[in-house]
This record gives sequence, structure tokens and C-alpha cells, in this order.
Amino acid sequence: MRPPRHFTLCALAACFAAAASAQFHLGYDPEHRIWTVRNGVIEAVFQLTPSDTFEWQRLVDLRNGQAWTPPEGTAVAPFRFQVDEALIDARTHFRLVSHRAQAIARRGYRRTIVLRDLGGLGQLTLELEMYENQPVLRYRTRFRNLRPATVRVRAADMLPWSFAEQERTFRTLRINQWVQYGKLGNFEPLANTLNPQSGAASVLSGAYGQHCGWLAVRDQADNGLIAGWEFDGRASASVRQRRNEGALHLAASILELNRPLEMNQDFLVPGAFLGLFRGDWDEAGYRTQRFAEAALAKPLPDGNFPWVVWDSWKYQTNLDEITLRRNAELAAEIGVELFIIDLGWARQIGDWRAHPRKFPSGLRALSDYVHSLGMKFGLHFAVAEAAATSPVLRANPDWTSSESYGYFEALSLCLSHQPVKQWLIEEAVRMIDEYNVDWILQDGENMVKRCTKTTHTHDPLDSNYSNAVDGLNAVVAELQRRRPQVLWENCESGGNMMTFNMVKYYVTSIAADDSGPLTTRQAVYGALYPFPPRYADRYMPDEELGSYITRSFMFGGPWILMNRLVQMRPEDLELATSEIAAYKAMRSSVRDGKVFRLTGRPTATNVDALQSYNEATDTAVAVVTRGEVNGNSRVLRLRGLKPEQNYLVRFQDSRRMLTLTGEQLIVQGVRVDLPTMWSSEIVYVEPLAQ
Repeated sequence: MRPPRHFTLCALAACFAAAASAQFHLGYDPEHRIWTVRNGVIEAVFQLTPSDTFEWQRLVDLRNGQAWTPPEGTAVAPFRFQVDEALIDARTHFRLVSHRAQAIARRGYRRTIVLRDLGGLGQLTLELEMYENQPVLRYRTRFRNLRPATVRVRAADMLPWSFAEQERTFRTLRINQWVQYGKLGNFEPLANTLNPQSGAASVLSGAYGQHCGWLAVRDQADNGLIAGWEFDGRASASVRQRRNEGALHLAASILELNRPLEMNQDFLVPGAFLGLFRGDWDEAGYRTQRFAEAALAKPLPDGNFPWVVWDSWKYQTNLDEITLRRNAELAAEIGVELFIIDLGWARQIGDWRAHPRKFPSGLRALSDYVHSLGMKFGLHFAVAEAAATSPVLRANPDWTSSESYGYFEALSLCLSHQPVKQWLIEEAVRMIDEYNVDWILQDGENMVKRCTKTTHTHDPLDSNYSNAVDGLNAVVAELQRRRPQVLWENCESGGNMMTFNMVKYYVTSIAADDSGPLTTRQAVYGALYPFPPRYADRYMPDEELGSYITRSFMFGGPWILMNRLVQMRPEDLELATSEIAAYKAMRSSVRDGKVFRLTGRPTATNVDALQSYNEATDTAVAVVTRGEVNGNSRVLRLRGLKPEQNYLVRFQDSRRMLTLTGEQLIVQGVRVDLPTMWSSEIVYVEPLAQ
């Protein structure tokens, strides 16, 4: 029996029995054609108006009553795109085709609304999602061409929102990516106050972009918005204040979009999300991180993740199986859990077979040996690169993209060209199976290539969207479907594809590349605004160790040792063993906690501290690092703790143990001893039984 075209709150109770622990409510008022979606934390309201336009009405924070509404006299829809010369937005007239509600995975629900434009151009499917306890609305739009002729999608906005400005003062936060090997950006937080007359802040996101695909806005009362978009290609986003319009405008447009659609073909506007928070930028980051983990991110492989990793890059391409076996033995002894062979294991880039001279016993034999030591085995894989003399390009010279990016003198492949994609998938499956691979370190220079070749299967003017969605995303998704046990690490010669589409396919991402203790701490400081801590892994190349070095790499995702273990002194291996044990003891707390920046961004001449507070366990951990600065101690005021709770405070190095209340730790702080320059300390805070 066909379900009715509208749902009441009572009828929906049965639909959402699987998610009964969340206060989900979906309502539809058939008389006024109004949809209300609510999860007990926020509420969003939409209407198909009497004039047949589809409009957003309000977004309300149910925790504090703060309402975000459209500017007076302005219609706003959760979609805005252009098909040929026609704009599909809040001024387009529709008829309702159908709508439904359903429980979805990860403790969420989805409202789907299908509309057909009255001009006969096409059909629009809007999906609105909320998740348990997350103050975030996720949405995406699919457009189907219903005309008998081919049309072209020429523009699409992933953040088509405008809000009543109400003469408020707005501050914005954006975060750089790792750009040009850190020369043009190393996850710097970019905070500014908008000019109320014509203030704007821009975000150029995606692979090879300047910024992470995220922004946050808050007013003078610390009521704020967070926004992110799920697209790996280049996009131009902005937040603009227009007092003369009474408006705060958001936008995130896909660059160089020219998508042809034949009759009954679909175009998917990449998903995005809009969330609410109240507080400072740490709170904006925390709400984003928790939503990403709840709704988007690749699930954790196990409860111990993020892992301790060893990577061979300190040897660069000078690899051989004897050296790697000796390093594997030491890696297992000091507590490494994943062993990765970086660039140089294959015959050449694009010829993904083990180099016979370097591995006379075969790479599978080394993989088996690593597994026998209790570690997982990973390989470097430059997905979209191939040397000009590789067999694949000698046989198919036209498979390159029209623009190459110079990754170790290799040429760039066009992944949205169908033959390339088919070859690459089969080649990767063979590689995974032949060498029993558990982990792929994906690398390359710009993962979303620019290609204007007319000989390829994609439209020559649509390579940004095609190489992201039909290329990179399709390849990785198919490989993960066929080999779901293999985990992927995102790398683009550093953290230069930091998007909320990336988190759906990869369990972690590099932050700063192999770049030293200070640069690494700076990168983590910024990257952990939008992204969960596990999406900031760090490469430590040093062989002579001290606490300043080891702890500079300890806060965040997988800790990757990139050094020659066989050349390290016994005392350094001993220190590595104890520091790895400390990392393992704190990693889940950092992974699941709220990040607090207790100091400013790290510099060489200050003391910097990052803290994580885990609400579920009421515990905190802080890593404190001293550079070239005077003073053998610092007082740190911790955050997030319960003021009335008694806590035990202990230290990794100091023998001091203190009992203090949460209020004392927050207001008065705790002294942290840092007896020498270039040193570090770890502070642990645990609740005491009342």
C-alpha cells in the first residue's frame, strides 16, 4: 500500500523506533505545506509557499532559543544552481511530487522532498538530515534533467544561505591548508571582524586550495554558525555582511562547473552542513568535530586508533628488504603498530610492482614478516601519478591530464577518463592482494587534476567536478567497496585536501608534512579547529630524541615515526619506547575530547599548550612545550572541568601529585615545571571519588 503523502508526528514515532534515544520529530502541515525537522537540539523549518516557491523559514537552537532567520523581505532556499540560463533557487516555482521520512545509519534521520519545477526543466530531490545530539543540519540536492535535449549545469552553490543581520557585529574564522609545502600556508587560523557595510571573508577550498573547506561565524553575544561542504574539488566560498540589505550571506560555489546532463541524467550538488553553537572558536571547532565523527567520518578501525606508525621516508627511495626488516624488528620492539613503506618500493611511479633488486625475496615476504611481528603493513601509493616511461603511459600516452603538477618528475593522470579509472582500480586491487596491504598512504601533487582534453570521456570544461567526483572519489570508493579491510590515509604532499568529503573516505590525514617540531605543533593548532583530532597525523623524522621533540608530535591522530631506527642510539630507542607508551595512554582521550588552546599559536619563543577534555570520562590531558623562552615554570588555567569536582593532577615527568577542585584548576590554574629550554611536560587530570 502506498504511504500517504504527509506524515504527522505520531505516525513518525513508529518510523524512528530504531533511533528512539534521540528526540527526533518530523512534522508536515499539509494545509500550509510546512515541514519541521527537529532532533531536540535544533529545529529547521521549510515551506512550499502559496506562490509555489520553496523557502527556508528558520533555524533555531533549542538549547538557548537563538533563532536564525532570513533577512526581512528575502526568500532563501537550501539550493541555488544554474542549468543553462535558468536559475533554480528560492524564486523558482514548483509542485510537490512526494516526500518521505526515514531513519538512517549513525543514529540519524532524513527528510526527502521531491519537487518538479513548473517550467518543465527538471526534478529536484532535497535531502535534509539530522543526527542525535548534533546541532547541525546536513543537506544535499539532486537535479534530474527532464528535457529531451542535453542541458548544462553551469553553477552550483553549496552554501546558499542568507540570515537577518539585525545590526550585529560578526567575527569569522577560516583556516589555511598546508600550501606549497608550507610556504603559503600552514593551518594558520584567520580570524577577523566583518565590516558591517561591506565586510567579506573568502575561502578557497579543495585540493590545491588555500583554505580548509570550513568556516565559522559568531556575533558579539557569541551566537555562532559553522559551515562545511563535502567536495574535494576547488570551490570559492565566502561570508559577507551587508547592513544596507540587513543580511549576512554565505556562499560556496564550485569552480569551473560545466556539467552536461542528457535527459533523465542526474547532477548531485555536493552535500554540506550548517550548524549552531554558542561560545568561542574552540566551541565552534568542537561542535564541528563531533558532528564529523558522528555523521561523516570513516569509522574508527578499532578502539586503539590512532596508531603508532613507522614510515620509511627518512631513507627516501634508498630502500632494500634487509634494512626494512631490521627496522621492522626495532619498530615492533618499541611499540609501533603499523609499518609503512613509502615512495621507492615500486619499479617506478605508475608501475606498482615491487622493485626486484630492492626486494629479491619479494615484497610479499616482507609483508608477511611485518605481520608476524604483530604490525599492520602499509604501502605508499601515488594514485594519480605515473612516470613518463612507465608501462601504462608508454602504452597509453593520452591518459595524462592536460596539466601536470611535478610529483617527483611524474606526469599526472586524469582519473575521470574512464579507461584510466578502470585500469587504476584493477591495478590497485592487484597490488593490495599481492602484497597483503592493510593501509594505503595516498600521496601525490594535487589529487583533483585539471584536464581540458577533448579526447577524454569527461567534458573538457568540467574537469574540476569530474576529476573530484567521477575520478578520485569514484576510484577510492570502488576500491574500498572491493577491499573494505584496507584503510586509507589522505596525503597530498601534505595536508592540502582538507575537506569534509575527505573525512568520509580516509581514517586520517596528514597535517604539515615532514617539517619539524614547531611547524608540526603550529599545524595541529589550526587543523584541529574544523577537523577531529585523528585527522591530524604527524611525521617525526628525528633520530636524536628529547621530550621537546617527541611531545611536539604527540597530540592529534596517528603518530608517525619517520626515522632510521637502526641508526638510533640505545638511549633514544629507550626514550621512544616510554614516550610511545605515554602516547598510547592518552590517545583515546585526545581523540574523543574537546580541544582547548590554553595559549596562543606556537612560536619558537613561547610556551604553548594544547588540552583535551573528555566529557564522558571527566578527564583531561594537556601537552605543554617550552621553546627558547625564560622561566622554568608556567601556570596553566585548564578548561572544561566540573568546578565542584575534586581531581587528581599528575605529570609525566615531575613526581608532583596534587588534589585540586575543578574551580581551582580553571580559575587559579596549576604550575607546570619546564626546567630547561626545549622541554615539554604532560599534565593528566582525573576525577576523584566524592
